[in-house]
Amino acid sequence: MTRSPAPPLPGPRGPLSSAVLDALRGAAPAAVPSPARSSPYGDDLQLALYALYELHYRGFDGVPDDLEWDSGLLAVRHALEDRFLGALRAEVPVDADADTAERALDELQIEPAADPGDSVSHYLQAEGSLRHLREYAALRSLYHLKEADPHAWVIPRLRGRAKAAMVAVEYDEFGAGRADEIHAELFAALMADLGLDTTYGRYVDAAPAEALATVNLMSLFGLHRSLRAVLVGHFAAVEVTSSPASRRLAEAMRRAGAGSAAVRFYTEHVEADAVHEQVVRHDVVGGLLESEPHLDTDIVFGIRATTWLENRLADRILGAWRGGVTALREQDAVTPALS
Repeated sequence: MTRSPAPPLPGPRGPLSSAVLDALRGAAPAAVPSPARSSPYGDDLQLALYALYELHYRGFDGVPDDLEWDSGLLAVRHALEDRFLGALRAEVPVDADADTAERALDELQIEPAADPGDSVSHYLQAEGSLRHLREYAALRSLYHLKEADPHAWVIPRLRGRAKAAMVAVEYDEFGAGRADEIHAELFAALMADLGLDTTYGRYVDAAPAEALATVNLMSLFGLHRSLRAVLVGHFAAVEVTSSPASRRLAEAMRRAGAGSAAVRFYTEHVEADAVHEQVVRHDVVGGLLESEPHLDTDIVFGIRATTWLENRLADRILGAWRGGVTALREQDAVTPALS
């Protein structure tokens, strides 16, 4: 039997996600609870949003493709997005008179000196075990197996220098014309080296809300033209911080005895993202602001919202590991595939 390229539907985590998943299964329409009653960063809302966004990627096994643009589901998604985005804007205020994209990008380049232990990559480099690396890879698979896809949505919304530079960076992310060099494929090889299941969507049920939120953020920004500069800010935050973190993660893989493919994924990002950082900063961000200078604070918001959610995920992961427990929702989620 040929395996479907689409993953199975995940399990529900509350009334919101239960109603959304029932709708995707074709169950009789039921009233979806108001998202105002749910935490904007909680498991229930984030899973519901993740499921609706996934319709724009590979969908789900057994779910009709035409539900991607179902008006009722889009209305539900809009309400969830309003709750999530509204909470983020309250948590990450931007001062139009003081905050600029240039300043926000400069802040990203300051490595944490006071307490590097607050960084997952520092922790893994210094003391991470193979179990920690497997858990981290399982969590990040939700992002890395679709790595460049949501950022590609911004391309038709840019023009001139910003568009040309964005396409150049995305070309590298998609393997520069070689299918086996697509960064998502390189991450799948990393997972295989660590004994993980490389099936797309395999670890959604194991991922806590903090991990779902970092992926939902990309989809939220990518699917809305009004948030095009916010997505550019997100992209800049990822590229600027990637190279030093990837260097530490490559060292963590070597120290723990992971395979060559696991090491290679991060060494590739050390080299590629050091170049991408300059292209994104000077040509994507610079080109966008040259043509639309009023979007400066949107870029700042994208950078800081990304950092804020990544810090929440780091707190979740490190809190679990320091307490001697798994960072996943399921204690044995990564063990079945292990030798």
